[in-house]
Amino acid sequence: MKKIKIILINIAKKNLIFRKLSRKILYLYRYIRYKIRGMGQKVDEHTILFSTFNGKAYSDSPKAIYNYMKNDSKYKFIWAFKEPEKYRYLEDNKNTKVIKQGTKEYEQYLSKSKYWIFNYRAADHQYPKKNQVFLQCWHGTPLKRLGYDLDNPDNALNTKKEIRYKYKTDAKKFKYLLSPSKFATEKFISAWNLKEINKEDCVIEEGYPRNDFLNNYTEENVKEIKKKLGISGTNKKIILYAPTWRDNQHQAELGYTYKTEVDFDLLKKELEQDYIILFRAHYLVANEFDFEKYKGFVYDVSKLDDINELYVISDILITDYSSVFFDYANLKRPIIYYMYDLDKYKDNMRGFYIDLKELPGSIIQTEENLIKEIKSTSDNFEYDNKYKKFNDKYNYLDDGNASKRVVERVIQKRGVDVI
Repeated sequence: MKKIKIILINIAKKNLIFRKLSRKILYLYRYIRYKIRGMGQKVDEHTILFSTFNGKAYSDSPKAIYNYMKNDSKYKFIWAFKEPEKYRYLEDNKNTKVIKQGTKEYEQYLSKSKYWIFNYRAADHQYPKKNQVFLQCWHGTPLKRLGYDLDNPDNALNTKKEIRYKYKTDAKKFKYLLSPSKFATEKFISAWNLKEINKEDCVIEEGYPRNDFLNNYTEENVKEIKKKLGISGTNKKIILYAPTWRDNQHQAELGYTYKTEVDFDLLKKELEQDYIILFRAHYLVANEFDFEKYKGFVYDVSKLDDINELYVISDILITDYSSVFFDYANLKRPIIYYMYDLDKYKDNMRGFYIDLKELPGSIIQTEENLIKEIKSTSDNFEYDNKYKKFNDKYNYLDDGNASKRVVERVIQKRGVDVI
């Protein structure tokens, strides 16, 4: 079956008619099955279903909201994961149940949970009922263009029209779409074409709950994280390297892939004495990375669920077009943008919402300059007016209390009409 699936995906990538037809057939089958599974399931006002990155992790804003609420015995908390056995420890909380994403049980809970709290898409065929609340937390302030704002997307699996269809499908489901700033609100309304369907009011500006940790973490947290990663004994500076994915890099047998365009031999030669690197692949990237050759210098932390843990222990962030730098900026630490393929990415893949001149840090396009910048930044970093202006524009709601505000507005319904 796996081989057949790979063959079909490869055909779908090349043949638009086949792709459209196969997707319609799958959608119809899954929609009917979803409806059958939900028959007789009444909505429970006190059941909340959480999912992060389509069941791949326990992290992000759903995790923060859960941690804020988990001791409230009025509620039953359901967490859905692709590998539920890894997260059974959550059931130590008697109000929490862990289930497998995509199963019959999962779709039954979709039908009866009052609240869906996700940071990623619900499957196309899964629609909330009128008396259910879908809170789409999303997963970042957008640098890259999204949805309806894409002009010429170079995507391996979807045309411009297909991307817009997915965003239109998503928008119909939202009761709330969480925004971290006025800037993000404007872009979300545009990306999901919310004005067209009279849903601009579904966007709520309360800040990202996930960033509460960046304001509230302790030194004890830092020690525990370093110990877990096996780096507690080092005095070297820690570089977090977190590049994003490329829309046009996809393999049928794996999914989206990423090729590390970094000469780690050169980095090791120049930096090993004073630095270690934590390599973090984007959550959509499915391929494995072999850093055995660089053991003790490069650590692959792609499988760690919560990137917040990596933020608070690192001294420098290196990224490219990932939205991670918006969150990391809360820590007021150095950021370097290694954009080796800037011209191609800007013109042929996504395009950007903001002028790159706003970024608080240097844009580097060659490896030699990257090494120089790392050393220079380590010695001369200053939280300057440009950096402060950036935080004032994009992170002004990250005050450590976003989880509280979101729960009060969405679940406790303080100051809003009850659904």
